[in-house]
Amino acid sequence: MPKRERVLRMSVELPLWRALAGYRVLTMLYAIGLCATAYSHFVRPWVAVAYYAVLAVWTLATLPRVASEAACTKRFLAVDLAIALTGILLTPLADNHERIAGGGPTLPSIWTAGSVLAFAIKGGWRWAAVASTAVAAVNLVERGHPARDTVHNVILVWVASIAIGYVVEVARASERTLARALEIEAATRERERLARDIHDSVLQVLAMVKRRGAALGGEAAELGRLAGEQEVALRTLVSGGLLPVSRLSEDAAAGAVVRAVDEPDDDGPVDLRQLLAPYAAARVSLAEPGAPVGLPRPAARELAAAVGAALDNVRAHAGEEARAWILVEDEPDEIVVTVRDDGPGIPEGRLAQAEGEGRLGVAQSIRGRLRDLGGSAELISVPGQGTEVELKVPKKAKAERR
Repeated sequence: MPKRERVLRMSVELPLWRALAGYRVLTMLYAIGLCATAYSHFVRPWVAVAYYAVLAVWTLATLPRVASEAACTKRFLAVDLAIALTGILLTPLADNHERIAGGGPTLPSIWTAGSVLAFAIKGGWRWAAVASTAVAAVNLVERGHPARDTVHNVILVWVASIAIGYVVEVARASERTLARALEIEAATRERERLARDIHDSVLQVLAMVKRRGAALGGEAAELGRLAGEQEVALRTLVSGGLLPVSRLSEDAAAGAVVRAVDEPDDDGPVDLRQLLAPYAAARVSLAEPGAPVGLPRPAARELAAAVGAALDNVRAHAGEEARAWILVEDEPDEIVVTVRDDGPGIPEGRLAQAEGEGRLGVAQSIRGRLRDLGGSAELISVPGQGTEVELKVPKKAKAERR
């Protein structure tokens, strides 16, 4: 049995979270080392020792919190930032004024940047801007005046955190795009495999039933006709392109996940080929462009209904044995759908007579629908040579502006 392809979960953020965890540990050790080398200069060393004890316990105990986006909650971020800000505000109590005025480091030192970076990785550049602004304000309060080195450090943290937050947002968008592309590729490969399997089994059986039924005649002929219609419908389904895979990406703790969506958004465009595909049958051929034919959903539904009404007229007036062809053309400014049959045609004046008798199939079901969309319907019929209905709808249909 052949393997079915699938898309694995992935995350471009995971290395960032791992780097953040390492950064927090290293900067915590760095801050403690600074304190140890300048211990004799502290006026209240017990304040620094108490703070570093809390900082060390907090940093090591919360390493699982910075392992992924899901684990890094808003409450954790708030407490983490509060610890960093508290350390900055405690610096004047623990250190002497001369060292502070001379540009000495705060108690948490560069550990504070780790807290701001957690905001950036979690919520993007906007969260990073909020956290870095809070750090900037507290640094200015701690120094007492906007010294040059303080302003320099504040701007550096601000710019770096916002830039990293923006990069994270771009990385997430790229991850979702890649996941969507890989999933569509896997779905296409699977559809091709199914098409091969179906062609080697079901389609061949249906084709044989169609041929044998036509040869036997009677009830078997009707069975053969039905088998032929099912063959065409199934071949259309597995041929690809008519029913494109729709995808919507989600973020999860382990990375981007892609799930199938049954229906596109009602407010967005729809591929007209999807709505016309069910009309294809043994005696109805459908020819359409290889690329999607986009129309606003209301306009596409009305146009498909008009095509259905034209085919109903073919069955009603040209007979069950008549063949019909549907041609879809995607022009720069409009969509043109032509429905042609090989029936006996419509006698001259017959449409006007039917409309006078109150039978408004062509007038309402076809021309009325197209008129409401700002389009047109032109019917050409020559007795003995079939009928052709040309339906035109502008791409910016009236239904879109409602």
